Amino acid sequence: MQFLDPALEIYCEAHSGKERQYLKELTTETEDKVHMPQMLSGHLQGRFLSTLSHLVKPRTIVEIGTYTGYSALCLAEGLAEGGMLHTIDIDPYLPEMVHRYIGKAGMLDRITMHHRPALEVIPTLPAPFDLVFIDADKQNYPSYFDAVIGKMRPGGLILADNVLWSGKVLQPEGQQDDQTRALVEYVRRVNADPRVEPVLVPLRDGLLLARVRSA
Repeated sequence: MQFLDPALEIYCEAHSGKERQYLKELTTETEDKVHMPQMLSGHLQGRFLSTLSHLVKPRTIVEIGTYTGYSALCLAEGLAEGGMLHTIDIDPYLPEMVHRYIGKAGMLDRITMHHRPALEVIPTLPAPFDLVFIDADKQNYPSYFDAVIGKMRPGGLILADNVLWSGKVLQPEGQQDDQTRALVEYVRRVNADPRVEPVLVPLRDGLLLARVRSA
């Protein structure tokens, strides 16, 4: 997952705005108490997500994959007045922690947590979606794209994390595991879809941005 020289990454983080105190505390608690803390978005990606959200000014954000809530808190910063972020995860152990930090951030009125499979939740959410962030089980990335694309507003963004998958997407097809094949298929599908304009940013483990075209 580490593509950038660590010293350069530190330099980038140092020049990407100040990290809010509750995000620092969330990072520390995740690193100390939660399995696979490398899944946390972190300061640099968090500021990038916040900036994109501010540019879109979304009324409805859908996040597929909550983990400990860092990315949700960053994305919610850019919500339009009265907007709502719906974050979806099936992890049975983390909701209390996530809810606690949503409260610390003063965002209980802006973030709704859902604890069911995303493909069940998405059809029940109010459309149109302005911004979607996919960061969950990799095998279902193509299905998640199919589930949200018809609900997006023109000019909206679909973001997908981990699309470089520590470089494994460059392995020969016969050597790829199921997760890698799903990510390769996701990127192929997005690039083949005339409804979106994609750009793959080598930020952290790869972030694919797909802007929904106007009709």
